[in-house]
Amino acid sequence: MNNNTTLVLDFEKNIVEIENKIESLKHLAEGQDVDISQEVNRLQQKLEKQVRASYSNLSPWEKSQVARHPERPHCLDYVHGLIEDFTPLCGDRLFADDEAMVGGIGRFKNISVVVLGQEKGHDLETRLKYNFGMAKPEGYRKAQRLMSLADKFNMPIICFVDTSGAFPGVEAEARGQAEAIASSIQKCLQVKVPVVSVVIGEGGSGGAIAIATANKVLMLEHAIYSVISPEGCASILWRSADKVKEATEALKLTAQDLKKLGIIDEIIAEPLGGAHRDPKVVIENVGNAILRNLKELMPLNGEELKKMRNEKFLKMGRNLE
Repeated sequence: MNNNTTLVLDFEKNIVEIENKIESLKHLAEGQDVDISQEVNRLQQKLEKQVRASYSNLSPWEKSQVARHPERPHCLDYVHGLIEDFTPLCGDRLFADDEAMVGGIGRFKNISVVVLGQEKGHDLETRLKYNFGMAKPEGYRKAQRLMSLADKFNMPIICFVDTSGAFPGVEAEARGQAEAIASSIQKCLQVKVPVVSVVIGEGGSGGAIAIATANKVLMLEHAIYSVISPEGCASILWRSADKVKEATEALKLTAQDLKKLGIIDEIIAEPLGGAHRDPKVVIENVGNAILRNLKELMPLNGEELKKMRNEKFLKMGRNLE
């Protein structure tokens, strides 16, 4: 457990209160010949019980809050933690480079791979730099270029999905946002190499599926993945922001719901209290899950991989009532 997070979620107030008591106790005991170990252990046990109780039965809206937590590991955290000799590749060779879409080549567990993902940033400066993870058309065209590169050199593709959606600005629409997303989905379906995508935070709308049309779609335990944001859904269906919790329920956007519906393939466990409480552990868990799925896919030939991917998405929804 740690108390380094700057955002306190509504349902975490009791957790933070206990954490603050532990920190205060340790601070008071500094430099004094006082044994506080027994009291600290008691509070630690109480803290663990509180965290377990709070996170064992999160509502969809609470999971959405956890998925958006600013201290969760983001795309570049996973890249730095899992990819050796990562070399960023920039630009779409048509207009510009979009920093919201991270892309490059590197080695994952001694496997040469192409990596793609949306980066949100951790503070105001980096969030502005990466446009809050909302890619423009050039970002999705960069993704297509790198997928073609992976296909040419027979390198598996690993994608880290974390975006509230594609950038909705006028300039993005003027440069063909819808076409860029559609072409990125098409490219995902055409490549003849293994594609593994992991929803690490938010998987929002076409901006997410543009790099999540994969052989294996994995999701972190408290991530979300939906066709529209809960806020957008509430404003359209109920014309009221007050209905955001109802919208979140209706969207079936949690990893648990999506696994039942057959939309995703695997749920990756997060540390107790969410990924933001122990980034190192969750990055390791994600790496193990990616490796396991790549080992399953790599023996298949290109046509088998392509057919598997196409059939996977064609059958979605056929058995839903």
